[in-house]
Amino acid sequence: MTGPGTSPTLTVVAAAAALAGVAAIVTVHGQPANAFRASRDHPAIAYSTGPVDNAIVDLNRRLGSGAAQLEFDERSGYLRSVLDLLDIPVESQVTVFSPTSNQANLISSTNPRAIYFRDDVAIAWVRGGGELEAAVQDRRQGTIFYDLRQAPDAPPRFERDDQCLACHLTWETLGVPGLQVLSTFPLTSDPNAYATGFVSDHRARIDDRWGGWYVTGRHDPFAHMGNVEVTDVEDPNATIGVPRPELPSLEGLFDLAGFPSPHSDVAALMVLEHQAHMTNLITRVGWEARRVLYRDYGAAAAAAGDDGPESILRDAAIDLVDYLLFVDEAPLARPVEGSAAFAAAFAARGPRDGRGRSLRDLDLERRLMRYPCSYMIYTAAFDALPEPALDAIYRRMWAILSGEESGRPYDRLTEDDRRAVIEILIDTKPGLPDYFR
Repeated sequence: MTGPGTSPTLTVVAAAAALAGVAAIVTVHGQPANAFRASRDHPAIAYSTGPVDNAIVDLNRRLGSGAAQLEFDERSGYLRSVLDLLDIPVESQVTVFSPTSNQANLISSTNPRAIYFRDDVAIAWVRGGGELEAAVQDRRQGTIFYDLRQAPDAPPRFERDDQCLACHLTWETLGVPGLQVLSTFPLTSDPNAYATGFVSDHRARIDDRWGGWYVTGRHDPFAHMGNVEVTDVEDPNATIGVPRPELPSLEGLFDLAGFPSPHSDVAALMVLEHQAHMTNLITRVGWEARRVLYRDYGAAAAAAGDDGPESILRDAAIDLVDYLLFVDEAPLARPVEGSAAFAAAFAARGPRDGRGRSLRDLDLERRLMRYPCSYMIYTAAFDALPEPALDAIYRRMWAILSGEESGRPYDRLTEDDRRAVIEILIDTKPGLPDYFR
């Protein structure tokens, strides 16, 4: 596990493959212990063929029945209409210009890929591209990927695209189909060069984040990897560790026609980084629990020399809870300020306790969230976890929040932090065990 103030695992991206539309990402370590090690089509999982239940399936059903309709725009296609129907705020827009998607040939610093998200769905759009891309957290199966053809000549429908797993099923996603925010180092024009970078989340130092991304917001100049061209750089090392001036908006950097927002908000990007890995952790612990419950697992594990299923589930729950409670978050060296519009839109989506507090309140002075417990605890995928997983998670949460687990690194959570999280959960989280009260 990457601790606060340390760099995350180095990855290598094959530049030629990325420019062809596939980002070939290779981690520099072997198979990690804290990852799902069975097939995605293990009988307990059946990722490729099992039933699915998610927001994109729901939208397809509404489109097919005529209960919802998509409107096509000449500049952005179905983008705005999809965002409206999925209730994804345009204020969540973040933009990335590193060419690491299946529409990489269209992506550049003057035509970045834009991503919009809510807790369980992300939509990606490239101006001039032939499809909208969707990644959705299924209530049972983890992250599933879909495409929507950007053409008005046929009834619009999202189609599942498991080819995305070439990049979105790795040890970095914990061995499950998942999400990752990649921060890439600048790359020279050498066609044989390899781009390097990091999979970034709230554990990564700000210095290592956002390579290949535009980052807008207000802050004192500080070092990060964003807002710098990632290809054809004469001296890539000269751009690393250099404080970046604030960039209030994207205006003047490229033609904003078709983009519903002029921002690539720093707060939205930090939330997305946190959310991506949290999504993977929820999927992994759910899949481990389903293996435990699978009637033939014990014999199969013994034959394979696997660790005991209960210990695997316990360790997965520890990983999830440590991240859920921001135990290993890299502290902010100085405050950052995103757009007020994103902060308001994000905060408005969560429940509040009797004192008006919410797990969606941003801090951005010392850390990402005001109260150190992830809002992802409210997602349908979390609630749908098998009972053994929920039991292991809640017991681990209580051990930390009650102060029973108080050594390093858990001593980072102050008594006030722990008390506030418990009080908010009691008021806002259905199904919370009685021992929290």
